[in-house]
Amino acid sequence: MTRLILASQSPARTKLLTEAGIHHEVLVSDVDEDAVQARYGVTDAHDTALLLARAKAEAVASLPDAEGALVIGCDSVFEFDGESHGKPYTVDIAKERMLRMSGSKGVLHTGHWLVDCRDTAADMDDDGGTADGTGATVGAVSSAEVHFTEMSEEDIDAYIATGEPLHCAGSFTIDGLGGAFIRKVDGDPHAVVGLSISTLRDLLGQANVGITELWTQDGSTASQ
Repeated sequence: MTRLILASQSPARTKLLTEAGIHHEVLVSDVDEDAVQARYGVTDAHDTALLLARAKAEAVASLPDAEGALVIGCDSVFEFDGESHGKPYTVDIAKERMLRMSGSKGVLHTGHWLVDCRDTAADMDDDGGTADGTGATVGAVSSAEVHFTEMSEEDIDAYIATGEPLHCAGSFTIDGLGGAFIRKVDGDPHAVVGLSISTLRDLLGQANVGITELWTQDGSTASQ
């Protein structure tokens, strides 16, 4: 069976894949996101999401455990008022952002990067075997416009007190408590969760893999 490795520790992403019936393993990268951004000087939210997704995928693809697998890396960045917002981490930053976001809208960009670590024909020349690998290293961004309801300061304080928004791009989720404050989404809602299944399907196609090849009967997930 074709192996897919998710290069992310995000519970939301692995849950999304599992519920979509996509068998996968989890192998977390140790990418320093701030260092990557500083190195390349990227500030645009769209490009930052793709850059970080590529860095995560390539870091995991370089590990021995990724040999013979396909690796998908993802990263999300929220664009609001021309600014790029990652995870707020602190209560003060989360509250300042959410007060501004109340009744407004922004765009959540989720970058995806796929690396094919399977043997290619060139790798197999010496032993005459067959190879499924394409050597593909491809990426794409899925974006969605998120419209927020009016949020009172009390609502914001209560939400932040749960700890949920502190480790989410843009200080919100759609698949958790934060969904109460999202009025509508224009675009792929999976992108707001953190991984677009349709985008993954397109990238797998560029590696000559059909997404149905990864479907399981029970949606089980292997972790490392």
